[in-house]
Amino acid sequence: MPFVLTVDQRGSRRGPDRVADVLAPLNAEVGALLAFERTAGDEFQGVLDGPEAVVDVAMRLVRLGGWSIGIGAGPVQTPLPASTRAAAGPAFLCARRAVDAAKQRPMRLAVRGAVPPDAGDAQAVLSALAVLVGRRSAQAWEAIDLLEGGRTQAEAAAELGVSRQAVGQRLAAASWELERELRPTAARLLGRAAG
Repeated sequence: MPFVLTVDQRGSRRGPDRVADVLAPLNAEVGALLAFERTAGDEFQGVLDGPEAVVDVAMRLVRLGGWSIGIGAGPVQTPLPASTRAAAGPAFLCARRAVDAAKQRPMRLAVRGAVPPDAGDAQAVLSALAVLVGRRSAQAWEAIDLLEGGRTQAEAAAELGVSRQAVGQRLAAASWELERELRPTAARLLGRAAG
C-alpha cells in the first residue's frame, strides 16, 4: 500500500529555501514509488511503498528540524504516473489534511488515513518518536550514526575517543533502544491506517 508524504518548510519566509537541499539526499537514498518533488513554494511530496520507509523519512525530517510533516495512508490511483505532482487518490487528500494539521501540532507531524482510529494511533507513536529524536544531543547522534552504520559499541567508542561506557550512556540518554522498539510499532499502525 502506498503512503504519501506532504512536507512543508516552516518559517520559509524568514529564512532560505531548504527544499532543494532535502530533495537531493532523499531521492538518492530512499527508494520511493514516486520521487520526492517540490509541489509548490516551500512544499514537497513523495510516495513511498512501505510504512517502514515512511517512519525512516519522517524521523530523518524531524532530525533535520524545520518541517511540518503530513502522512497520508490509503489508496492512490493506479497506474501511477511518472511524476508525484500528477498523481491522485485518497492518500493524497489524507496527506494534505495531515500537513495542515501538522502545522498546528507541537511536534509538527500528523497522520490521516483510510482508518482514522489507526491513523490516530500511528500519529501518537510517531509523535513520541519525534520527541525522542528531536531532543538528542550532537554527541548522542555521533554514537547513533556509528552504530547504525554497522559499528559495535566498542568500535564507536574507539572512533569517538571515549569509553565504551560513555557510548552506552549517550545511547541511554538518547533513548535509542526505545526508538528501535517504537519504530516497528509505528510502521504496523501506519499499515493499519492505510486500510
